[in-house]
Amino acid sequence: LDTGEVIEPYPDDKPFPSRLVLGWKESRPVHVCAADDLANNTYVITAYEPDLAVWEPDHKTRRKP
Repeated sequence: LDTGEVIEPYPDDKPFPSRLVLGWKESRPVHVCAADDLANNTYVITAYEPDLAVWEPDHKTRRKP
């Protein structure tokens, strides 16, 4: 999360604002959705390898339906 790129902020998420981050594990892309509470604790909500059926090859842009 520290070195990843925020590709989608979710400021209205509850109970805390969250974000979708693109990071890399060696040559594999990884998406991590995480949120920070008021005490600056970070919660990982989910992590997954982005599917190219849903994401463009840059792994940052959602494909159009």
